[in-house]
Amino acid sequence: MTVHESRQRETSAARSRTIVTRALPFVLTLGGGGGLVAAFLLMVERLRLAADPDYVPSCSINPILSCGSVMKTEQAALFGFPNPLIGVAAFSVVIAVGMALLAGARFRSWFWYGLQAGTLAGVLFVHWLIFQSLYRIGALCPYCMVVWSVTIPVFWYVTLANLEAGRIPLPGVARRFAAAAARYHTVVLTVWAFVIAGLVLERFWAYWITLL
Repeated sequence: MTVHESRQRETSAARSRTIVTRALPFVLTLGGGGGLVAAFLLMVERLRLAADPDYVPSCSINPILSCGSVMKTEQAALFGFPNPLIGVAAFSVVIAVGMALLAGARFRSWFWYGLQAGTLAGVLFVHWLIFQSLYRIGALCPYCMVVWSVTIPVFWYVTLANLEAGRIPLPGVARRFAAAAARYHTVVLTVWAFVIAGLVLERFWAYWITLL
């Protein structure tokens, strides 16, 4: 590798770090805001359904896109209380962190480790809910899908930021993969989204084709 090529790679890596670092506060603030609104609306609908078993939630659109069907399942209260309560609390923290970063705040490493653990727990929980919705419940909650769509980018950009800052130690080969992921951060998110959309399309294909 020539000196020129080496410098080009270093410049490209620095540019990707800058993009991720600059994007993170906005991803946290906007993603947290979208997640908080969706979780709050879910909580409101859940309370209305608890007060009136015959109530039809505003997000129950058809047999597949049906919040009401999802809210009545055990998975909707995994820890003994409605899942949206977790979202309201968690997304409030995400917004606060995003706005603090926008204001120029700096956090210690232990804080970033905590944020990484929290976003990892969130994205794992979301994928468990995706599996449950598709293959156990057989219905989709539109507000839940909003939560899915914001949780994944929040986790992704927090992870990239921690990798770039060296807070997550990796061996040489893994570091190169991490650098490539940072350069193509939007591509990874797009593929991730298309995979989930493809699973949704395949799972309910028999219903979707009736709408054509």
